[in-house]
Amino acid sequence: MKLKIISKKTTSLLLITALFSGCAGVQQQTVAGNKTASGAAIGAAAGAVLGNIIGKDTKGTLIGATAGAVLGGAVGYNMDKQAAEIAKSLETQVNHSPNAEATSDEDIIVTKNDRFVKITFRDKMMFPTNSAILTSTARYKIDKLIGVLQNYPQTIIQVVGHTDNRGGHGYNLTLSEQRARGVANLITVGGIRNPIYEKGCSFDKPIVPNTSTRNMDLNRRVEVFLYPNQEFVMNQCI
Repeated sequence: MKLKIISKKTTSLLLITALFSGCAGVQQQTVAGNKTASGAAIGAAAGAVLGNIIGKDTKGTLIGATAGAVLGGAVGYNMDKQAAEIAKSLETQVNHSPNAEATSDEDIIVTKNDRFVKITFRDKMMFPTNSAILTSTARYKIDKLIGVLQNYPQTIIQVVGHTDNRGGHGYNLTLSEQRARGVANLITVGGIRNPIYEKGCSFDKPIVPNTSTRNMDLNRRVEVFLYPNQEFVMNQCI
């Protein structure tokens, strides 16, 4: 009988752990900006269900809910912690404005939601005009980013390049691809072994209309997306 009870406890923990492999897929439906709370809430609910199924009593439900809340909170906390560490290393803060990229003139903007952490690097700080060669300042900042990424080997990285609408689409597509590749290569050379995707979007996804010099400056950018799992990786040109 004692062996049977131990088996139930072990099974419950394994089921709760397995459930969290798909937890992030549920989290994407929650309100952006509070991943720790939403993760804990989802985990508590899921853990309670499993606890009730396995324990078939109130005690089992409570144990399951507690374990689920701890695990769920950890999922959200890691993303929040990662965003805060990256912002600090890049000498900025996490920007919680929903229009951060369109309204801020900062060279580096760190934002986050329930799907990813995003670092936006402005073109004027990253590359000379019409070039994909990284400036010394850009290399310094990316080295700082690499220092944080080393603590998150599970993170999936996507680097996306964007341009303004001056010049032909084909030329800008090649330039945006080269710039994304340059950043991705530097991250890899820095020792990061995480999966890294790169993509160029030409001028297909402006954040503001290309109607002024300032707006064009905002649209020329390289974005680094950090995802908690493969399911969240998106086509950033849509």
